[in-house]
Amino acid sequence: LQTAYSLLHIVYQNRLTHSTKAILEVRTKMGDKYVHEEPMIRGPKFLVRLRSHTVFENTPIKLFCTVGGFPTPDVKWYIDLETCVLLCIYRCSTDDTAQYTAVACNIHGQASSQASIIVKTLFPSLSHSLSPNLSAAMLPKIQYTKINITFLEKFGPVFATEGESASLTATMTLNPNLANLQPEAQWYRDDTRLFDSKWVKIDTGRGVTTLTLPNLFKDDEGLYTIRMVTKGGSAEHSAFVSVSDGPPPVPGAPGAPMDIKIHDANRDYVIVSWKPPNTTTEGPILGYFVDKCEVGTENWTQCNDHPIKICKYPVSGLFEGHSYYFRIRAVNSQGISKPSRMSDPIAALDPTEFERLHGGFNWISIEKSDGKPPGAPSGIYASETDRTYVVLSWKAPAYSSKAPMWYYIEKCMADSGAWQRVNTQIPIRSPRYAVFDLAEGKQYKFRVLSANMYGVSEPSEPTGPIETQELKGVPSAPGQVISTRETNTSVLIQWAPPKEPNNLIGYYIDQCVKGSKDWTSANHKPHKNTKFVVSGLTTGETYMFRVQAINELGLSDESQESAPLTVKAALSCEVQLLRSGTTMWREVHIKPITERLYKRVYNVIELSTQIQSNTNVGLCLFSSHSVCPLGPAYDLTFSEVRDNSLVVEWKKPVYTGSGPITGYHVEYAKKGTSDWTTANETAVSHRFLKVTGLEAGTSYVLRVRAVNAAGVGMASMASDPVTAKAVEGSQEVSCVVDEKSGDIVLSFESCQLNEGSQFIWKKDYKEITDFSKGVVIKTEGSHSKLIFKNAEKEDFGTYSVSVTNTEGVSSSYTISAEELAKMLALSYDIRHPIIPLKSELAYKILERGRMRFWLQAEEISSNVTYKFFANNKELSGWKKMTFSGFKLKELSMGHDVSSGIIEFIMDHFTEENEGTFTCQITDGGGKAQSSLVLIGDAFKAALAEADYQRREYIRVKEGPHFSEFLSLQVGDDCSVSLVCKVANLKKESAFHWYKEDTEIIPDVKPDLGSGVCKLPIKLFSLKTAGVYKATISDDRGKDMSQIDISGKVFDDAINKISQLAGASAAELVIKCTATGIQLQCHMKYYTSEMNITWLEKDKGMYSIVITDRENSHKRTLDLSGEDRGKVVGGLPDVVTIMEKKTLSLTCTVCGDPKPQVSWLKNGAEVEPDDQYVVSLDQGKFASLTIKGVSMEDSGRYTMIVQNKYGGESVDIVVSVYRHGEKIPEAKPTLTPKILIPPKVPIEIPQPKTQPAPSPAPSTPSPAPPKAGRGVKSPTPTRRK
Repeated sequence: LQTAYSLLHIVYQNRLTHSTKAILEVRTKMGDKYVHEEPMIRGPKFLVRLRSHTVFENTPIKLFCTVGGFPTPDVKWYIDLETCVLLCIYRCSTDDTAQYTAVACNIHGQASSQASIIVKTLFPSLSHSLSPNLSAAMLPKIQYTKINITFLEKFGPVFATEGESASLTATMTLNPNLANLQPEAQWYRDDTRLFDSKWVKIDTGRGVTTLTLPNLFKDDEGLYTIRMVTKGGSAEHSAFVSVSDGPPPVPGAPGAPMDIKIHDANRDYVIVSWKPPNTTTEGPILGYFVDKCEVGTENWTQCNDHPIKICKYPVSGLFEGHSYYFRIRAVNSQGISKPSRMSDPIAALDPTEFERLHGGFNWISIEKSDGKPPGAPSGIYASETDRTYVVLSWKAPAYSSKAPMWYYIEKCMADSGAWQRVNTQIPIRSPRYAVFDLAEGKQYKFRVLSANMYGVSEPSEPTGPIETQELKGVPSAPGQVISTRETNTSVLIQWAPPKEPNNLIGYYIDQCVKGSKDWTSANHKPHKNTKFVVSGLTTGETYMFRVQAINELGLSDESQESAPLTVKAALSCEVQLLRSGTTMWREVHIKPITERLYKRVYNVIELSTQIQSNTNVGLCLFSSHSVCPLGPAYDLTFSEVRDNSLVVEWKKPVYTGSGPITGYHVEYAKKGTSDWTTANETAVSHRFLKVTGLEAGTSYVLRVRAVNAAGVGMASMASDPVTAKAVEGSQEVSCVVDEKSGDIVLSFESCQLNEGSQFIWKKDYKEITDFSKGVVIKTEGSHSKLIFKNAEKEDFGTYSVSVTNTEGVSSSYTISAEELAKMLALSYDIRHPIIPLKSELAYKILERGRMRFWLQAEEISSNVTYKFFANNKELSGWKKMTFSGFKLKELSMGHDVSSGIIEFIMDHFTEENEGTFTCQITDGGGKAQSSLVLIGDAFKAALAEADYQRREYIRVKEGPHFSEFLSLQVGDDCSVSLVCKVANLKKESAFHWYKEDTEIIPDVKPDLGSGVCKLPIKLFSLKTAGVYKATISDDRGKDMSQIDISGKVFDDAINKISQLAGASAAELVIKCTATGIQLQCHMKYYTSEMNITWLEKDKGMYSIVITDRENSHKRTLDLSGEDRGKVVGGLPDVVTIMEKKTLSLTCTVCGDPKPQVSWLKNGAEVEPDDQYVVSLDQGKFASLTIKGVSMEDSGRYTMIVQNKYGGESVDIVVSVYRHGEKIPEAKPTLTPKILIPPKVPIEIPQPKTQPAPSPAPSTPSPAPPKAGRGVKSPTPTRRK
């Protein structure tokens, strides 16, 4: 049963208005009479699939598809993967570009077909034809009407649960309210514009706008903003929407994941990522399940068998051209969560196909294929790197052939040259592809080859080493959490980011009433910033807060709890005001403040503020029409004072002015002077600086200026005087790598130490307080050490130490990135000593096809331990094992201390054992590792050898067999035979010959007594080539030997025959026959496959050349004494002449008797007439004259000179061109003379010596064709 559907009868008509309407017509073509139900059931199948089209505006289009199946499938249509119910277009525009999908379903399955309609503008450049400057100058300046928007009712914070619905409504008044100038309502969630969709409904009109979320998910949580936009300005309002987890399917199960994203979609895979849920009260998440569903169905299938722990998963095995939804479920020890919101639909398409369907016109010229493979790709690089995969991109080669082109990707470890092809089964069409199944934290190189039906290109230049990411774990806990009052129901939370972000995604904030342990989530969707306003709190209640950081692996440890804070309105401050023009300060507020910045608006012309504090921060003046300048830095301190330098530190200005601070300048002057010198011409971004170039023993004062975009701010107050003089006996910090532990150690010994003195260590002049990364400070007496147990690449910087209660004892040491890299390498070598190897892991094939894998170390002890792995799975000795495709009957391992050899032997080596074999050795504190890659051709060769050894063992030990396999032999008489030897026979043993599986009955039976069997091949030639086989069998078994006489085997035999026949060739003889004269050469054997060439030189010298690979044999006969007709000379090879001219072709001929001359044009005889005049003067001057040549006279002319002894012919090419045309370029070609045999037999004396008669029977020889120079001789049946 077939049902034909006509999709998308889209009729484009001229419209008189600007409104857009649409019509979708779906017709079902049924049979004329009735439908018979057949007993066969079938799933839907598209017999004729949809085709994509690209059209111009106002062009009608129809899409058709034909689908079959039983029962009759139901067909649904989708536009851009949204259900299509009604579509009407009266005038087509570029907005009608979309992807249309037909999905057919019945009870046995579903199928889908897709097509894209791309509508293009007919004259896209018309709108850009005018100069922008000219157009702008011609238009008057537009004065937009200012519309004042006042919100009457605003939506507030919303607290809802998953599965519920929520509406946000705002009412407003417009002044003036003009019907044709209504504002546009724009809704945003976290600065992302929202539009009408399945998840969001927007309704605006008559001063009211409403956003409805019909089915809430945690993805919907965020700050919602309504922005009313007009030409003259905009008005907006925001509120937070909180969406908490709904009831779990199982008590204690986690909340649903959220924010599903699809990355790098390709023809057979996509990469899915998501964000983990918060687990305030639930147990930790063990992993996630990824589900998929094809568009148009409701059949969700699970993609991974086991929970994955990382919030990113590559889904493979997709069907090209099909569209899918995805969703995620979280798993913990209590159960599985509800599924997340399903993702937007994504089509599994080749990226180049996707661009073709959604892009514009690309007019290219296709040249005829030259039958060559494409060029090599270029510019390969990694566009994305993860733990187990890398996404590669490259530039396609210039290619204009009609033949399809695809790509192959090869990879290898960075320190090896063993290239392995990645996509052996799936051809890659686009210049972007993801390589999966890589080892974590390893370095790889990649290269790309392009291919078509004619072959494969050279590989591209390989990439540099690309290292996959290592699993670093969850982020470290965030820093100190500070809570600040905001309103009577909300609190502002701020915190420091984690020291180790490890690909940070965001934060979860938890809240708890003081005295309770009932922690609840303040947000249910990861928050990206380090500030968050917690809303919906109870006024007067005291709360504590904590923060957790998250990445794709999960949640970090909780931060320290914030100090308890009672929810009420923000505290007021004590500020004094000074009216401009007066000197009397007036206190604004009575209560003291702890912050150093206060803002308040007054209806005054100019105010000055001064903050009462123990520290002189400075004075800031501002007015209602001016901007307060950048404030001064403060709290200048000194350390590391030396005879010629010192280090100064300071604190950031309280007020930053009109923009963020971009740097600082430090100035210094000698005590008692005002001659300030800038220590750093270029502003520094950090708040410390080492000032150099000082005079020993001189006292200085310093000050600091901050810099922002507006300029340089005011200077700080001058510091107390400091003298440039080093503390007596002061020492510097030293940095070494401990030779035993491998720790990096910074050491300092103080020259002074008093009661209560402490060592303060800093990094970049910030005190080190985080010891979670293995940083340890050890102090013994006057000696202090800063020890890095687990140093990392990011630990470079300036490390300083100061000793309190001393005369400024301090020092610093700067570790550069290069120095740190060297120390890390040395530390690694100390902690991981390497056992030297004499030889890397190798293999040897033993008797019975057993595989021995072995390596040799320089030296090992009796306590050595080792492990063997196959494709990252450990192999255990003397056990029967089955895992990951490896089926090991028996595995034995062992080592020899004296030789340092470690080995393991695999009894049965099969196709399933392809992969990488690794041996890891541990001996005391030393380690070593070696790997052997057996893939591709290397694996096939090893497997073939193992199979051969296994068969040989069975064959030789148990029954009749071939001791020497079939070989092809050529005798001295050029006879060809197949020869083999058999052994371990008995009387009942039977021997048989076969060709192409057809038995051959030889004239002489095989001599099994001697063990040597021969099969002569008569008349050896290409006709006798093929596959020959010999078998020997009895009741104990059967053995077979086979040889393919073709290719190199056949060529070698022909070469040997050519050597023998060429050496035996006799001199040339002449034989007269009824058809003419024949030149013959007798030799031992002849076949047409031999390389034999006949040559004729000037003056009747004829030669035959028999050539083999080493040399050639030549025989020559001189016939120059015969008086046959000859062309002596005078004729050109090519003649070029203008139309209407007279052409005369003249030459000299000779012969005795005088020869006859005839002319041919393009193979037809020239008949003399008024235009064509043929003459032969004195029997030796022949000519052809063409009067008034025309274009039809162009062609090939042949002059034939012949008498009774024979003759020859010569060709001349005539090219005629018209008057005024360019003279055609004459390209002379060397045209050989063609000899013509005599008309009657000639008696020729026989040569004095005759060769031995040929072993082949004598048969009449066929007449030879006309032979010229360089023409091979005919192939006679006789061996001549």
